[in-house]
Amino acid sequence: MKSAQDSGPVKPHEGGSLPPRFGPTGLHSPPQRGGTPPVTPPPPPFPALAAKNASLKPPKPIEECTVGIVGLGLMGGAIALALGKHCGVKAERLLACDPDEAALAEALEQGLIGGAYTRADQGFCPGPPPTEKPNMLGLCDLVFLCLNPSTLIRFLGQWMGAFKSGALITDIAGIKGNIARTVETSLREDLDFIPGHPMAGAEGGGFAKAGLCRFQGKNYILTPLKRNSRENLDYLKALIRRMGFGRITETSPEDHDGKIALTSQLCHVIAGALIDCEDDPGINRFGGGSFEDLTRIAMLNAPMWTELFMENRAALLDRLDRFEQSLGELKALIAGEDAPALETRLRIIRERRGAMNE
Repeated sequence: MKSAQDSGPVKPHEGGSLPPRFGPTGLHSPPQRGGTPPVTPPPPPFPALAAKNASLKPPKPIEECTVGIVGLGLMGGAIALALGKHCGVKAERLLACDPDEAALAEALEQGLIGGAYTRADQGFCPGPPPTEKPNMLGLCDLVFLCLNPSTLIRFLGQWMGAFKSGALITDIAGIKGNIARTVETSLREDLDFIPGHPMAGAEGGGFAKAGLCRFQGKNYILTPLKRNSRENLDYLKALIRRMGFGRITETSPEDHDGKIALTSQLCHVIAGALIDCEDDPGINRFGGGSFEDLTRIAMLNAPMWTELFMENRAALLDRLDRFEQSLGELKALIAGEDAPALETRLRIIRERRGAMNE
């Protein structure tokens, strides 16, 4: 699907160790005080709920939906805040799953969520009394998967049978290719999964910073799949607008990953390199705004960005090659003291950047 503004199975991440907060099959409780990790029982044998050729209908009005958020970090917390503040989702209809008990406790104390789970099938205590259905996913009409790509793929593999029949699922992961291929080949037929990527964030990370993550006017990218229901896609786009996003772009997973390699991943590499080439901690005393603007995103989540760089490395390396070529040409003009050519090149760059604002 070509970009238009609104206006074989993939293997799990290979590479040895997994992110420390997640086990080999999905979310789990973190070690308790004292250093003894809890025993994580296998998930219950959820029945296969898929019905072939099932009719995928959009969920109820969002105010009547039970919404699940898997991963209550920076983005998961920001989405929960937006759903409550702008979309009319009451706390009792907002459930969250995360191994971070401190984040869950804070969200409960704030009255942001009405149910907390350290696993999709394991309620958090202290918290609301267990319901007759301890499986969080089986309660949810709409689910946001706020996980890194490889963790998301493992989570789907473990909990595919647990989702409520007819549920609409979306995600926020920074690359879409592997996720789209996994969903196309393994998603139950009675579920609809629309890949998404909100282009928002904040310095640092974690639930504590969720209030600093602003959605107003920001971009949101959707990479619909052939199997998606048009009604569900329209429903999700309407919800995204209510959350505050200003522009929604639909494109293919491949186009997304190629463009994001420039607008997000290369930018983080450049910001990191700027910091990496200077060891004076007081250099910001000489900053007039340019240095600060360019390096703000160097305050990154190292495990997450390492995964994103590695998973999208072909597209990122292509962008790095093109950047190095442009940088080399500018360097040659400066070294050769060719002021007229440099001025012409900078004027062209300025005009190109101005056109990008249109």
